[in-house]
Amino acid sequence: MKIFPVTQISAIDQYTIANEPIASIDLMERASLQFYKKFTHLYPHGDVSVLVGPGNNGGDALAVARMLIQDGRAVQVYLIAPTEKLSKDGKMNLERLKLIKDCVRFLSSEEQFTQISDEDIFIDGLFGSGLNRPLGGLAKNLVEYINDQDVEVISIDIPSGLFGEDNASNNLDAIIMAEHTISFQFPKLAFLLPENENYVGEWHVVDIGLHPVIIKETQSDYCYTEVSHVKRLLKNHSRFAHKGHFGHALLLAGNYGKMGAAVLASRACLKTGVGLLTTHVPRLGYPIIQTAVPEAMTNIDRSDILISEFPDVLAYSAIGIGPGIGIKPNTQTALRELLESLDGKPIVLDADALNILSIDDELWGLVPNNAILTPHPGEFDRLAGQSNSAFERLQKAINFAKDMEVTMVLKGAYTAVISSEGHCYFNSTGNYGMATAGSGDVLTGMLLSLLSQGYPPLEAARMGVYLHGLAADLLLDESAEEAIVASDIISKIGVAFQQLRR
Repeated sequence: MKIFPVTQISAIDQYTIANEPIASIDLMERASLQFYKKFTHLYPHGDVSVLVGPGNNGGDALAVARMLIQDGRAVQVYLIAPTEKLSKDGKMNLERLKLIKDCVRFLSSEEQFTQISDEDIFIDGLFGSGLNRPLGGLAKNLVEYINDQDVEVISIDIPSGLFGEDNASNNLDAIIMAEHTISFQFPKLAFLLPENENYVGEWHVVDIGLHPVIIKETQSDYCYTEVSHVKRLLKNHSRFAHKGHFGHALLLAGNYGKMGAAVLASRACLKTGVGLLTTHVPRLGYPIIQTAVPEAMTNIDRSDILISEFPDVLAYSAIGIGPGIGIKPNTQTALRELLESLDGKPIVLDADALNILSIDDELWGLVPNNAILTPHPGEFDRLAGQSNSAFERLQKAINFAKDMEVTMVLKGAYTAVISSEGHCYFNSTGNYGMATAGSGDVLTGMLLSLLSQGYPPLEAARMGVYLHGLAADLLLDESAEEAIVASDIISKIGVAFQQLRR
């Protein structure tokens, strides 16, 4: 699913009106009906208060109010603009509503806020995605008042006051805090950024039938990865395939006290389908790997406690380095020499490998353009400098991936996989149970496995991130998020593949 800036969505609306063709009031009716259906599914019972603003978002809200009244619901409408200030379609929907029931109260001062019921479910139709400046005056005061009430708010298309992309210049106290946001046709980029979670709540997308031709033809650098995308990436294998067809991965992981990272990454790599795996570990890690991961071959470092060298890379299909390796000088030297020796081999750089890169800028000239980098926000900030918001960090990550010609996996609730051309793919699977020690090591093993099997870096990253999240989601059938540990995620990788192949 493409994610468009709000300016592009407006253009798509206008194209639909002109080329379906459909009158704007009828497109509003169609959108309102889809909102109504989703709303009544979420809230089949209860009185409803509807907050209405002057624009087309308010027109949607008036249409929804009419539909709810026709459904037998008790509805009260609060309008913060005089009739003459309403949009053309808003005025028409106000007249349609009055023909059914006189339930509209006009709010012109803050003193009238006490008339608003505090026991209802609220539909927020004050302002839509076209907003480009912070709320002020009566609208700001109303939003602050509603946020202070103990009520559930469901926003139409976007929470009132929220900008569709960057909210750095916004007044964060003047944004509706919704329990649910029901968005038309596409999610907004702002929905996928952590600083906006308290405003957006749980978001849903409803199809309002915007013209498929213009959606296909309109370019966007942002995409929300769904299961259909990942299914198309998945390879089919011959009945006569053998382990040699699935690659030989080299993983460099672990140091004294952190051998668990090597174990988790190794298990995940094998579970994701690699043909052969060699894990290079410090000497003291040898019995741990041989016992915990008998399917892996082991290469032993001359150092007892850390990674200081690596085997000849020519024998391997892809390399992964970083989980639990530390940043000691000997390990920094080993990473430099490894990068110098790659000779075109794809590589996953994670965890301490990224921390070493943040220490030594000269190493960037050695990172190949088929590398996958997998930072969490803290690691990325060490690489690229502190960011004031997730939106700023995302823009930095996009520019970083383009400048360094790498595939960036910026981890988070909607992990962003960014291509070397700057295209950004947000992941749709996963849950907060993945915020646990070792989860990133599991992802590194999975990405290494897919690279070794011949998937191009961007495809490996998108598929690996999706499967990683899907495996964690499958755990929710038997566990709460709080109880998930990284090895549990590994146990569901096979079932995740099964779901993809259905």
